[in-house]
Amino acid sequence: MLSIADVKKNLKQGKINGIYVVYGTESFLSDEIQKEIVKKVLSDDEKEFNLSVYDLNEVPIDIAVEDAETLPFMGEKRVVILRNPVFLTGLKDKSKVEHDLHIFERYVQNPSESSVMIINAPYEKLDERKKIVKLLKKNAAYVEAAGLNNSSIEGWLDQRAKELGVEITGDGKGKLLQLSGSNMMILNSEIDKMALYVGDQGIIDEEVVTLLVARTLENDIFTLVDKIVRREMDDAFRILYDLLKVNEEPIKILALIGRQFRIIYQVKELSRRGYGQKQIASALKLHPYAVKIAMQQSSSFEENTLLTIQEKIADADYEMKTGAMDKRLLLELLLTRIKS
Repeated sequence: MLSIADVKKNLKQGKINGIYVVYGTESFLSDEIQKEIVKKVLSDDEKEFNLSVYDLNEVPIDIAVEDAETLPFMGEKRVVILRNPVFLTGLKDKSKVEHDLHIFERYVQNPSESSVMIINAPYEKLDERKKIVKLLKKNAAYVEAAGLNNSSIEGWLDQRAKELGVEITGDGKGKLLQLSGSNMMILNSEIDKMALYVGDQGIIDEEVVTLLVARTLENDIFTLVDKIVRREMDDAFRILYDLLKVNEEPIKILALIGRQFRIIYQVKELSRRGYGQKQIASALKLHPYAVKIAMQQSSSFEENTLLTIQEKIADADYEMKTGAMDKRLLLELLLTRIKS
């Protein structure tokens, strides 16, 4: 199994395989490496005549194989991309397309020297009991495009920043992941935007991320709670009123405030028990940066105070859902009560 970095390195060295199986559910990574292979093999002018894409939910595999065996036109290589090869998995093929796998098996064992075949397999696993899968494992380059863990994503962000001629700091990565999550397509878009902002050899730090990354309701609640913790109540109320002005549902705002204070309490409790930052992040399924901030916030409260705050939030939730008081007023009172 090759990593994306392995394939990029091989391509730079001119090492091109006849068949690639790009395997895994992270579509951004599979699209990225597919583009890298095509870019290395074909010029822009050659793509019009020598690049073919087949959806195997609609086209039999033997037609794609026939194309791969056809000599390239006005170029040295042809690239044939196969999408949705369900027959490589244990999943039921719901299409009515009949594939002649014997033809495909023969091709895999003796691929055309003038073609590069890319098999895009967006599945969690392939059925290794099948003959065609065994042949591919023996004869093709397997490229992993699985979802990355936090550590791997941070490594990818470092590499992407380097490619863009900039640097991203540890806090910058943490803040970006906290705001944008682990969706690779979104992360790539955001880091491209920030690289343009800071310019060549620039530094993407926490301040730049906060300034440029698109806001979400969850992010605004995170900031709102942080303002409460810091006793910056004018800013906390401003954020609340901004959210209400754009018609965010008060019940949802309340639920997210409650979630954030539960995280602060859980982090404080686990820290008291001797858990480290990474252990807490793993236990609560949070990014280490979010745990780091929650640990800082938790130092402003006693455990009993955090439990009392959660009781106040629960009371406000009950009153809001039973219509005992105006929802907006309940949120305003809650912020005042939490402060005190």
